[in-house]
Amino acid sequence: MPKKNPEVDTYIAQAAPFARPILKRLRKAFHRGCPEIEEKIKWGVPYFDFQGPVVGMAAFKQHVSFGFWKSKLMEDPAGILGDDPAASMCNTKIRTVDELPDEDVLVAYVVQAVKLNIEGKKLPKNKGAAKVAPDVPNDLARALRSNSAAKKTFEKFSPSHQREYIEWINEAKQQTTRERRLVSAIEWMSAGKSRNWKYESKK
Repeated sequence: MPKKNPEVDTYIAQAAPFARPILKRLRKAFHRGCPEIEEKIKWGVPYFDFQGPVVGMAAFKQHVSFGFWKSKLMEDPAGILGDDPAASMCNTKIRTVDELPDEDVLVAYVVQAVKLNIEGKKLPKNKGAAKVAPDVPNDLARALRSNSAAKKTFEKFSPSHQREYIEWINEAKQQTTRERRLVSAIEWMSAGKSRNWKYESKK
């Protein structure tokens, strides 16, 4: 039986209804690929470790993302790592269960990723790209300038954490929704919170 973390159960249960079956299928494939894999919550989302990080997944309002920690070192015969596998660990976006790769394909990728950890393969050091912040929308930039605490938090975030807020705001289809999200984003960041703070483990 796979070892399941109750915090991951909670994360899946709190995800949007469309996301739950996607998350469950990804989780099943990850355990098939490595029965000894360990479930954790890192940066507010589920990660799966075996002798180091292997793969992660995250639910958003309109899609689920997943990705492999060492995707830069992996072969991608099925083309599931996205156009830029180095951009983010959770780079592949899935909106419906039908968009998921075949389970056997996912299992093969997990086996490949675990092998990299067992062999002690290291990611090449990125000498500057990781420090480049994503483009900040004008309205978010203005809001950050008006709140020094939120601005300080945003600037301390990694590019991937900054991108989580930016994508959430940009995904709003109506201006009123976008404005509400801006208010929430500034409120959360002024308190030092990440976009997915609700799912972070409480210590």
